Amino acid sequence: MAHKMAKRRTARRAVKTVFVAHPISGDVKWNVKKVLKICAEIHTRNIIPIAPYLISLQYLNDEVIEDRKLGMDANHECFYRGFVDELWLFGNRISPGMTEEIKLAREMGIPVIVKTKGTRWDLKQLGL
Repeated sequence: MAHKMAKRRTARRAVKTVFVAHPISGDVKWNVKKVLKICAEIHTRNIIPIAPYLISLQYLNDEVIEDRKLGMDANHECFYRGFVDELWLFGNRISPGMTEEIKLAREMGIPVIVKTKGTRWDLKQLGL
């Protein structure tokens, strides 16, 4: 029995939870569709995408400062609780919210993985 549990734990270590970072402001509906598509494309047995802001955006308004802060706090809580193995950057740029997530990931020793040309360029330009 103990061997089965150890084997199960070892197998689970191969699974990564990746926080999908993508700009949201501007055309929120279109950007949400893009994030959903990205999540569908990268979700495998070994990669579990997490994008908690997709839920927050159902009832919070990204253009209202207090709502935005509530949403960002919820995103950061995923990092603090250890739910995030890697931060993956998508989109044509790095937004202010993504900048906060990058800084938090770096502070916590979480790898930041660039997935698009736009985010690679911005990462260099911002000195992150």
